[in-house]
Amino acid sequence: MRKRESGEHEPSLPAVDAGRRPRVWNHGGVDIGSLLGLEQLTWGMLILIIVAAFSAGWIDAVVGGGGLLQLPALLLIPGIAPVQALATNKLASVFGTATSSITYYRRAKPDLRTALPMAVIALIGSFGGAAVATVLPPAAFKPIIVIALLAVALFTALRPQLGAATQLRFHGHKHHIMAGLAGLGIGFYDGMIGPGTGTFLVITLVALLGYDFLQASAKAKIVNLATNAGALLLFIPHGSVLWLLGGILAVANVGGSYLGSRMAISRGTTFIRVVFLVVVVALIAKLGVDVWNENLAPLFA
Repeated sequence: MRKRESGEHEPSLPAVDAGRRPRVWNHGGVDIGSLLGLEQLTWGMLILIIVAAFSAGWIDAVVGGGGLLQLPALLLIPGIAPVQALATNKLASVFGTATSSITYYRRAKPDLRTALPMAVIALIGSFGGAAVATVLPPAAFKPIIVIALLAVALFTALRPQLGAATQLRFHGHKHHIMAGLAGLGIGFYDGMIGPGTGTFLVITLVALLGYDFLQASAKAKIVNLATNAGALLLFIPHGSVLWLLGGILAVANVGGSYLGSRMAISRGTTFIRVVFLVVVVALIAKLGVDVWNENLAPLFA
């Protein structure tokens, strides 16, 4: 090897621009955190969130409540803001609920004269709830929600014939007024907090309006699609949506929604009722822990 003469210089290396974004290729593989704009997101965490999104789509399609899995999974990402998690959850969910809505409409033929007006009013309520979510902590409402869910679980478990067949409790204008009020209230909740919205829609359509579980689930998907869209109308202009991550989760959510809606339609009301009770109990447990940590634990500290 030739010895370098004293007048020669070491070959210079290209200068590194400290202001450049991190490279998305890392040791021959994709640095998924940099690619999605979440520096601490790992491949393992992303796979976990994708599985949660698929499962959430399945649960949402059957009885609602998929946010129990999808939203907490998003909040596991270090550095993600709660409003980003909520907005990205809505983006993925809107594709899943659209898929299940179409599947239910083709096979269960829900009455759109109730579902569509209820959906429009719920969209307005969801927009208002999303606006409140930016200034008011959801923890203030969680104790009330837990109590309501306990009542729903007991009411459903103690009345095995509830939702077995459609027996409408209101008719004419009164039916549509009650449906609209329910849509407004649940839409507001969905925009502000989110998890369990589909579950509240199903039990309202069953217990208040008198639909069977299959028809209630079919209508709930159409209304839930509107509530997700209503929240996005506020979150998108605020720049809260993580589009790449939301797009990946949307694909998983669509797959779970399609499978869940097909299973619900083929297995019928009894299957939906059992899944409904399981989801309600899980929702009570999840929100109950939140109430303890946010409202009660500080009192004993």
